[in-house]
Amino acid sequence: MSQDLKQYADIIEQLKPMVEEPEFNQVLLQIASDVPKEKRFLIKMEVKRLAKPCMRIIDLRGNVDGKCNKYVHEGRTHYMDDVAIDKFEEQLRVFGRYTYGVYEAVQNTENNFRLMREKELQQERVDKEHPELKRRSAVLEQFKVPTVNLLDYQQRTTERMNFAVAVEIFNSAHQSVRGLSVDISLEGLQVKLAKEVIFNVGETLFIYFRGLENEFALDTKNGIAYKLVKIIAKNDANYLALQRDSDFPNVVFERFLENFIHGNKRRYKVNMNNTIEAITSKICEQYFSPRSPTLPVFVDDISGTLVPRFAMMNEVNRETLQYWQDEENVCRLNFLLTPERLTRLLGKSNEARESFVFSFTHLQNDKVYFYSASYEELLQKEVLTRVFLGFGSKKASWRVFKITLTNMSPEQAHIPLSIPDSVGSKVKKLNHPPSARLMSKLKNLRYLLHITDVTSVTGQETYNEFKFNRDNLAHLRAFGHPRNRPPSNIQIVRFKYEEQRIESRYQLRTQIEARFNYQDIVHKGISEDISVNGLGLRVELNKEYTGSLEGRVEVAFPRLQKITANFDVMNLQYDIIYHNVQKNILHLKAVPGEEGKSARHFFEELIKKNRGNLKVESDEEEVPGMGHALRCINARNATSLSFLMGKEGARYTPQACIIGKQDERITTLTTNFAERGQVNLEFFFRDRKQDSPFVQSGIKSVKLENMPLRQELFISFDISQQDPRMAIIPRYAHKFEDNDQRRAFIREAMARGQFIAIHVMLTTTGKPDMTMLQTEFNYVTMYAVHRARELEKNMWAMAACSHLIDVTDEVLVRYGFSIEDITANKTLKMTGSH
Repeated sequence: MSQDLKQYADIIEQLKPMVEEPEFNQVLLQIASDVPKEKRFLIKMEVKRLAKPCMRIIDLRGNVDGKCNKYVHEGRTHYMDDVAIDKFEEQLRVFGRYTYGVYEAVQNTENNFRLMREKELQQERVDKEHPELKRRSAVLEQFKVPTVNLLDYQQRTTERMNFAVAVEIFNSAHQSVRGLSVDISLEGLQVKLAKEVIFNVGETLFIYFRGLENEFALDTKNGIAYKLVKIIAKNDANYLALQRDSDFPNVVFERFLENFIHGNKRRYKVNMNNTIEAITSKICEQYFSPRSPTLPVFVDDISGTLVPRFAMMNEVNRETLQYWQDEENVCRLNFLLTPERLTRLLGKSNEARESFVFSFTHLQNDKVYFYSASYEELLQKEVLTRVFLGFGSKKASWRVFKITLTNMSPEQAHIPLSIPDSVGSKVKKLNHPPSARLMSKLKNLRYLLHITDVTSVTGQETYNEFKFNRDNLAHLRAFGHPRNRPPSNIQIVRFKYEEQRIESRYQLRTQIEARFNYQDIVHKGISEDISVNGLGLRVELNKEYTGSLEGRVEVAFPRLQKITANFDVMNLQYDIIYHNVQKNILHLKAVPGEEGKSARHFFEELIKKNRGNLKVESDEEEVPGMGHALRCINARNATSLSFLMGKEGARYTPQACIIGKQDERITTLTTNFAERGQVNLEFFFRDRKQDSPFVQSGIKSVKLENMPLRQELFISFDISQQDPRMAIIPRYAHKFEDNDQRRAFIREAMARGQFIAIHVMLTTTGKPDMTMLQTEFNYVTMYAVHRARELEKNMWAMAACSHLIDVTDEVLVRYGFSIEDITANKTLKMTGSH
C-alpha cells in the first residue's frame, strides 16, 4: 500500500468484503463521503487490486520469528508460521478467495523480520532527532504494565466466532451506518465502525448482513434485531457490542446461525479473547495467592454480630498465625480480632475500613500472655499511647498489624471457566456451581478481613524513643487478653501445597541464658522465634546489656535441654547480626561450620517436628472444595496493590499489576502517569542505577535466604507536577541518616502535596497449579497454538511478586504527627505549581 493510502487503511479494511458486491460504489460513497474525489478513486483502485486472484506461493521460512510449517491450500503448498496462518485464514474469509490482499497481509504480520527492521530504522531516525525524548520515553514505557482483576473475566454461554462480513445497521428512525462484523455468537455480535456512532446504548438496532446475502438465503427485507449494549472506542475506531433482542425472535435466522457456527468453527476460528483474558487472570492469581503475606479471615454476620470463621494460610502469611500461637500451639488469633474492633471497623465508611493494631507478648511461668491495642484504643488517654508503644516496642515480640475489612459474598466462590458448557462434558462439569453442602458452610459469610504484619525495624526503634513513666505500666493490664476467657477458635484452611516451600519464622518462646564474648556473667531472657532451618534466632534480654555487642554470644536453653537427650543446647554458638539501641533485642545467626553445627541440627529437628502445628495433616478437607472456594473469594477482593515481575536478562521488570479495593492513595499514585487500564511503576525502580537497587538485590536476597524481604518506602507526591520525576519523589526509609531527616521529609511532602508511606514486601513465586489452567489452555491450543505458547512462555517468566501496603497513617503516628495532620494528609492537595 502506498504512503498516500495508508491514512485510509480503516476505510480500505471496511471495503474489502464488499468489493465483489453490486452496491460497492454506493458503500464507498457512504463511508468515504468526506474524502476528496481523486483520493476516493485511488481507494477504489487499491481495493480492486487487493481483490485480484493471486497465484504466488508463500514461503516465510527464515523471514519470520516463528516456526514455519507446510500449509496446503487449493493445491498450492505454502510455508507459514502460526501467526501467518491465522492472518491467511482471516483474509480468506474477508475476500472469499486467495487474492493479493491475502498475500500482502501475510507478508506484513507483526513478527516479520523485514517489518520489525523497518520499525527499528524508523525509530532510530526519531531517536537521532530527539535523543532525550527517546531515553525518557523508553524508561517510562518499561514500567507501565496492565492491571488485572483477579478471576474477573467474562464467561460465555455460547461460543463466539471471528467473523468479518459487511453489515448495515439501521435504527428505528431509518438512519443507517455501514460497518464490518468482528465476531458473532448465537446471542451477540460485535461490529467495527470507522465513523462516529450515531446510536445510543440500550436502543434496538436492525442489522443486515450484506456480506452473506449472496452466499446464503437470508431475509433481505427485514434486519435482525439487536440491542446495543456497549460502545468501545479503540485505535481510532468504534466497536458496538450487540445482543439479540428477545422481543424480536427470528427462528429461521437462529437455526441458520447455529448451523453456520457449528459447520465453520474450524474455518473461521473461535474468538478466544475472553479465554485468553481468563488465563492471564488465573496465572496472576496463581502467583499472587500462595505467596501473599496478607492473612485473609472470613467473617460471618450473625444478626449484626461479626464472627470470624475461617483463616486461609499460605507459605508466607503463616507467620502471622504462628505469632498468635500460645505455649500449647493453640492459635489465639481472635485476641487480635475483638468484637469491639470489628464493630468499630464496620462503622467506618467502606473505603476507610482499616485499623492499625500494636501487640507484644509476655512469657511468665512458661505461659504466653498476649497484649494488643489499636491506635483508636490508645487515643483514649495520652498516657496509654506512650506507655504501650514505648514499653511494647522494647520487646522482641513487638508487632504492628494492619487490618482491613471489605465486603464479600458467598457467590464469589463460584469461578466457572470462560468456555461455554456446549464445548464438552468436562467443561460442563467444571462450570458446575459449588455443592449445596459447601455453600451452606459459606452462606453467612459477609465480610473479609485482611491482616498484614507491617512491623519494621526503623519503626520499632522509633517507638523505643517514646518516653513513659514505669509507674504507669499498670495501665497495660487493660490491653492484656485473659487466658481464662479464650475466644472461639478460627478454623485454619490451607492453600493447596506448593512445591517450592518458602521458609518462615517459627515462634519459640522459652527461657534463655546468654554469655557475651566468652565472659562468665549470665544474662537471662527469652527467645522469640527461629528461622530458616534454625540459622536465625531472635531473643529479648530481661535487662539492657551495657557491654559491647560486636562479638560472639553463647546461648543456653535450659528448659529445652530437659526435653532432648540427643543434643547439647546449653552452649550454642551465635553471631550477633543486629541489636536495637537499648541492647535488649538481639537478632542472631548460627555460627557457620563445626561450631554452629549443634544449633543448626537441633533446630532443624525442632522445626521439622513442629512444622505441621497449624496445618491439617491430610489433604482431605472437612467439606470438599472449601479451600478452593475461599481462595477464589479472597482473590476477587484484594485490598492492596501487588505487582508481578518477570526476569528479562539480568533485570526484573514488572509484568502485571493487581489493584486493591481499598487502596486509594497508592492507586492514585500508580495510575496518575499511565493510560487507562495501566499503572506506572517507574518510581518504584528509581534507584535502578545505584550499586544495589532494591528490587534487583532484594530478589537475590529473597532467593538466597528463602524468606520474604520487607522495606519501607517514603514518597512525596505532588499531583500538580507534569513531570513524573518531580511529581513523585521516593526514598527508602533506611536511606535516611536519622529520624530528624525522616520527619523533615514528611513535613516537606505534606506541604507540597501528600506524604505516602508504603510497606513493601518482596516474595519469589512458586510453581503454578496447571489443574486450574489446563482446560482453557487446551481450548486455546485447539484454535491458536501460537497464542497458547505465548501465554505459557509469559507464565514461566514470572519470578517475583511485590506487595505494597499503605502504612501512611501508622508512620505519621510513629513520628509524632497529630490526628489533624493525619486527616489533612488523606486529601491530595494541589500546590498549583506546574
